[in-house]
Amino acid sequence: MLQLLFSCLGCLALLITLAPYTRFRHWSVRSFDFPLLQIAIVATALALIQLAFEPVEWWHWAGVAASVIAALIQWARIYPWTPLARCTVVKSNSYAPEHELKLLVSNVLTPNRQASKLIDLIHEHEPDILLTLESDQWWGDQLDAAIGKSMPEAVRIPLDNLYGMHLYSRLPLEDVEVKWLIQDDIPSIHAWVKLRDGSRIRLHALHPRPPAPSESDESLWRDAELLLVGQTIAESSAPTVVAGDLNDVAWSPTTKLFCKISGMLDLRRGRGQYSTFHAKYPMLRWPLDHVFVTEHFTLVHMERLPEIGSDHFPILVTMRYNPTRAAENEPEKADSDEQEDAEETIEEAQDRQGEAPV
Repeated sequence: MLQLLFSCLGCLALLITLAPYTRFRHWSVRSFDFPLLQIAIVATALALIQLAFEPVEWWHWAGVAASVIAALIQWARIYPWTPLARCTVVKSNSYAPEHELKLLVSNVLTPNRQASKLIDLIHEHEPDILLTLESDQWWGDQLDAAIGKSMPEAVRIPLDNLYGMHLYSRLPLEDVEVKWLIQDDIPSIHAWVKLRDGSRIRLHALHPRPPAPSESDESLWRDAELLLVGQTIAESSAPTVVAGDLNDVAWSPTTKLFCKISGMLDLRRGRGQYSTFHAKYPMLRWPLDHVFVTEHFTLVHMERLPEIGSDHFPILVTMRYNPTRAAENEPEKADSDEQEDAEETIEEAQDRQGEAPV
């Protein structure tokens, strides 16, 4: 009986592995995009356990095969986000702070009131730009008092619905826009940032709604927002940075399509997962907070910072605007089918906007 149980679990691991490749957007399917490493470890363990049993029936080998296939698929998906893979954004090889942008992204968790932990990190690392997610009026007041003078450029969207945003900058912000792209209660920030050398780069700050039982039954709204921004980026040749809690992992079909549509590059690829969620449960972690860049940038430094009382770790990225090395980076391009898929997703979300959860 125990042997049959493990065989069934092996088949279940394969089913869970294949589920994200379908077009179903329900949260119960899309949730399997997230625990890639965890599923890979479980599938590998199931294969080893079953091999320790004496084969008795055909279903034993079916369970072994299912476990092995699931493990191979999951490890293959993980591989690009390990130091064994090639980096898609090259490392900076010179010191030129006037061309650099240091960005700190932190989902603070609205009920969290340990603002001093984040403020200490800001003073320690002195980012050029701070982006907070889930920040309400209380968080805005704490940040204004602590860094309002040192980071005078600010965009404040204090909300109590877990989608408030605050953007603080030491560098000039130009042509700032707050947009509500897909849903009326989900803001995003779009601006030009002027670097110390006078160069201008485009910044998009996002926090789309996740597919989850307490948020949305399906991923359509998140997917459409990411792809809509991706299309906007594709229409411009400007150096661009996208940052925020995207409520998606880098290896999901949606985020990979976003990168192909936009031509953006994932700084994590070839370096590691830098998992930012969940801060309190080490065995249940994956990367939800992201910084993507166009080929105009090289990476100086990337670091997951210590916990601040939130369920997310902050992430700190220093990048260098270095268009002379653009040819060394490797953006992927979407084919016609992928372009059509993105367009259909955006159109469906816009047509069904009245159904969106608020």
